[in-house]
Amino acid sequence: YRKAAEQGNADAQCSLGVCFNFGRGVATDEKEGLQWFRKAAEQGLAQGQFNVGVFYYFGKGGLVKDKERAKQWFRKAAEQGHEDAQLYLDTFLCISRNH
Repeated sequence: YRKAAEQGNADAQCSLGVCFNFGRGVATDEKEGLQWFRKAAEQGLAQGQFNVGVFYYFGKGGLVKDKERAKQWFRKAAEQGHEDAQLYLDTFLCISRNH
């Protein structure tokens, strides 16, 4: 994936992010994974946007937990039909209605 990712292929960037996040074929490195997810997200790839949201939601990859930023990334992915992102947004809505 690396060559395609370095050439700007968003799907490859996201896949490489997964490799670093879970240590598949490379040493586990959440910060490096996040960098690749961001590149994919900034190109508009819904899965990359969702993954960046997850990193903010859980405070992974050296990020401080930030549910508002997570929500922004989930919304971008959800607007493209990403089902997991839609579920996370629904959870935010349910929590905010009950408080």
